[in-house]
Amino acid sequence: MRHILKNVFALSSLSLSLLSGIAYADDAADAGKLMRSGQTAEALQKVDSALLQRPKDAQLRFLKGLILTEQNKSSEAITIFTKLTDDYPELPEPYNNLAVLYASTGQYDKARASLEMAIRTNPTYGTAHENLGDVYAKLASQAYDKALQLDSGNATAKLKLTLVKNLVGNTTGGTNPKINPSPATVVATAPSKPTPVTARTEQEPPKAEVKLSKAEAKAEAKASKAAAQADRDEDDVLKAVETWAKAWSNKDITIYLSHYAKEFQTPKGESRKAWADERRNRIEGKGHINVKVESPKINVDGNTATVKFKQIYTSDQLTANSRKTLQMLKQDGKWLIKQEHAGN
Repeated sequence: MRHILKNVFALSSLSLSLLSGIAYADDAADAGKLMRSGQTAEALQKVDSALLQRPKDAQLRFLKGLILTEQNKSSEAITIFTKLTDDYPELPEPYNNLAVLYASTGQYDKARASLEMAIRTNPTYGTAHENLGDVYAKLASQAYDKALQLDSGNATAKLKLTLVKNLVGNTTGGTNPKINPSPATVVATAPSKPTPVTARTEQEPPKAEVKLSKAEAKAEAKASKAAAQADRDEDDVLKAVETWAKAWSNKDITIYLSHYAKEFQTPKGESRKAWADERRNRIEGKGHINVKVESPKINVDGNTATVKFKQIYTSDQLTANSRKTLQMLKQDGKWLIKQEHAGN
């Protein structure tokens, strides 16, 4: 497959504000120059040396992910960008570059989820919207291929598959995306774009064009329906988590416990009743409680979902900020908690 998904090669002005010294910006600039000249090993050494002094630096970590991608070390680059989304969920660029890496290895569902998070973070992020369209086209191509395997005489599926190939090029096979950073890499004050790769198009006779237009409308409608369902699922999951936090804050133990599934895995392996009694005593014993959910990241897969967020807990005895993960499942139209744990 000739990928047309676009990597981002510079952080936004928001991410640049995370830097706290000229020296670190100079290190990033020097490493960027080395990478653009093809000296990726030297660039990586420069970045690693700077990260020893400032391991949380977002821009240096982002640059390391780019260098690892250039070196075709996709799994390591994925680890870097994933950790960036955990630490800086407000930045859309790491999500976009994660999607490019996932797509290059054929993990299109993960690519879709990453791009949807990028768009949720910044709804005006045009590159992510374009990449999401390409991912949906690939998923559509796979579905049409499967339809033809089951029924090789399906003329409608053949026509739709031809349409998708005309839109994004040959959708069989796969290669890693080639990084070609612009001169403004890393030290730019706004995201820079690589040279766009134009999708392959083919000329068709007028009659065929009319038929393809109809097929295109159907394909777009199907993709829009799938995207709308995914958005609804994410909204329902987020609403369930917020209702759970509100019940906890109100010390409404009945509603609070109703958010846990029958299959809920208690944290210490104790019985469900023992766990529920302990939670009731702890919650009802507080003078006041306030639980806030911030920066939620939601990944829905069918009837299961993973929600990661920052939990801000305040009571008359304790104030704590922590990372929280909820594993949820959908039962009878409701999203319920199957497992929960603190930390990344």
